[in-house]
Amino acid sequence: MRSFLAILLGLAVGIGAAVGLGAAVIALTPAPTVRVTPAPPAASVASPVPAASPVPAASPVPAVGATPAAVSGTGTTTAPGASQTTSPFPLVGRPAPALMAPQVGGGTIDLAALRGRPVWLVFTGTYCPPCRDEYPVMNGFAARYAATGLVVLAIHVREGEQTVAPFVTSLNVVFPVGLDQDGSRARAWDAVALPIHYFIDAQGVVRDAAIGGIGPDQMAQGLESILPGVTVTP
Repeated sequence: MRSFLAILLGLAVGIGAAVGLGAAVIALTPAPTVRVTPAPPAASVASPVPAASPVPAASPVPAVGATPAAVSGTGTTTAPGASQTTSPFPLVGRPAPALMAPQVGGGTIDLAALRGRPVWLVFTGTYCPPCRDEYPVMNGFAARYAATGLVVLAIHVREGEQTVAPFVTSLNVVFPVGLDQDGSRARAWDAVALPIHYFIDAQGVVRDAAIGGIGPDQMAQGLESILPGVTVTP
């Protein structure tokens, strides 16, 4: 009986020793290193920034007026290299078209013969109230600025001398007056409405234009475009 107990005790001690040895072995064995590779950061995608568009330059707007207010073509007399304003009149900035017309009282008006002198040309008519109103003011300018070489011309559209002559005589007009009885000269000059004014410099270039019953201020402005160095007073 004692031998049997001794055997059991020996087995228990042996098992305990074996378990302790195994635990010691496990404790002394280094644990494997586990490498954790971090995930790459998400790529940042920048939203494209649109390039700034250039601000378009403002287009010049031609003056617009209703009858009898005038529409002016001023702005084409600037020096080379300077900015210019677009005129609503196709002839402004261009050589003046040819013009020949019979003159009231005899003779012929020939624009080409006046090259070298500034010319203020008006297409007009006695049947047009604003046209009649302009005559006294035009007469005053013609007299005051004759010394500058200025020539004022009035062309009556679709009227005969029997109508025009008494009219200009009654006003003591001091400048030449011509006749365009068939309207062909007015068409060549794009005179679609009356009165229409063209200011032509000494080189024969149309520098300004206006349509409608214009006043002294606008007349003076047009004259200054063809009388360089002259201050024109209304």
